[in-house]
Amino acid sequence: MLSLLIRWSALVFALSLSACNDAPRFTQAEPGEARAGGATTVNKADRNAFSLPSANLPPTRRLDFSVGNSFFRSPWVIAPSTTTARDGLGPLFNTNACQNCHIKDGRGHPPTPDALNAVSMLVRLSIPDDPAFARLIEQVGVLPEPVYGGQLQDMAVPGVPPEGRVRVDYETVPVRFKDGTLVELRKPTLQITDLGYGPMHPDTRFSARVAPAMIGLGLLEAIPEEAILANAKPAKGAQNAVAGRPNWVWDDAQQKTVLGRFGWKAGQPNLNQQNVHAFSGDMGLTTSLRPFDDCTDTQTACRQAPNGNGPDGEPEVSDNILRLVLFYTRNLAVPARRDVDSPPVLAGKNLFFQTGCQACHTPSFTTAANAAEPELANQLIRPYSDLLLHDMGEGLADHRTEFKASGRDWRTAPLWGIGLTETVSGHTQFLHDGRARNLMEAVLWHGGEAEEAKQQVLNFDAQQRAALLAFLNSL
Repeated sequence: MLSLLIRWSALVFALSLSACNDAPRFTQAEPGEARAGGATTVNKADRNAFSLPSANLPPTRRLDFSVGNSFFRSPWVIAPSTTTARDGLGPLFNTNACQNCHIKDGRGHPPTPDALNAVSMLVRLSIPDDPAFARLIEQVGVLPEPVYGGQLQDMAVPGVPPEGRVRVDYETVPVRFKDGTLVELRKPTLQITDLGYGPMHPDTRFSARVAPAMIGLGLLEAIPEEAILANAKPAKGAQNAVAGRPNWVWDDAQQKTVLGRFGWKAGQPNLNQQNVHAFSGDMGLTTSLRPFDDCTDTQTACRQAPNGNGPDGEPEVSDNILRLVLFYTRNLAVPARRDVDSPPVLAGKNLFFQTGCQACHTPSFTTAANAAEPELANQLIRPYSDLLLHDMGEGLADHRTEFKASGRDWRTAPLWGIGLTETVSGHTQFLHDGRARNLMEAVLWHGGEAEEAKQQVLNFDAQQRAALLAFLNSL
């Protein structure tokens, strides 16, 4: 053990010598670095690590968290039903419970070859923008496919045809490190079969999206807008082309354009709207903010199916249920980091900064004093994301615009908790469509603004690659 520590310490020293002159040198952990969510951080690293309330949430407020959790976990049923608080599922849907996509509040995955339904991966749909529909595009961000809408739903209630079936095939993309080590990436190809409502528009654009982890969302919502926008330009004197861009999206409640924060392309402005659109698109449930079923005009059976709205037109998801689910999603805590001061992790952190990864994966922010929940206010957090859009290159492009995001743009994914993915969700499939089977594959898919950083990683030897992974797995 002693000899191993000596070797790692030597590596840290060697990295500090070989790093760029202006790169940070980390020889010990930063104060409070393990507490990624500030005072909200929980000390848990088991399968339930993503399902705990903020550590500073008082007992008097944990009842709402538990009730919100019950509505997040439990399945909704088809209307009409004696279970009036949870009826109204569909008519078209992708799943019957939030937890089915966000497994243990963690990350979803692509469907296996024998899967009947995609469940924790959905497929967004749109067609090229048309100036005649400028107002719709302003409010929705895309021009939905005319027959199937903005999202393919592969499940339906009895008597209503599902929209189709999703299958993912893969081809191999070889990538080789400088030392000769070969990595075979897998490039996905979507297959949409068994269309229930006829052919799609010939220019339909598809984008597969796996469900992201739920931790720390309230903290991300509490980051001041000006702090996010401050990163929306290259650092002074920067010699690369890394420059995050905000997505400006429609706020359904305020009826105006605001900063986007959530979703793979930052297409949603806040957690309540994110939840509302998930209830609508993923489960076919109405809310006061989105009071209609997700059926297009041509889907007659869908439009005529029974719903779970109350006798006076109350939505299927009441305002109180929506409030409780919002409280739950805001207060899912971030687990503490592990081994932050170990030599391998410090070596990997030096490499992370040496390659410039922090240009997009911004290490820290301080949340606003007027956060929506008092426990989330004034917290020094470490999400490792700038919440901005970046051109990630042709390899990851879905060629589908979303508000201001281009077909090559993706929001920087937060990295906190990423090392617990296998423990919580039972797999290590990363990126927006789950194509990467481990963290190194995810790194090697980076292109565009991240191409220079990736090329530096390709020059790493085995020991350096192990150090980088040790750092990422500590997050």
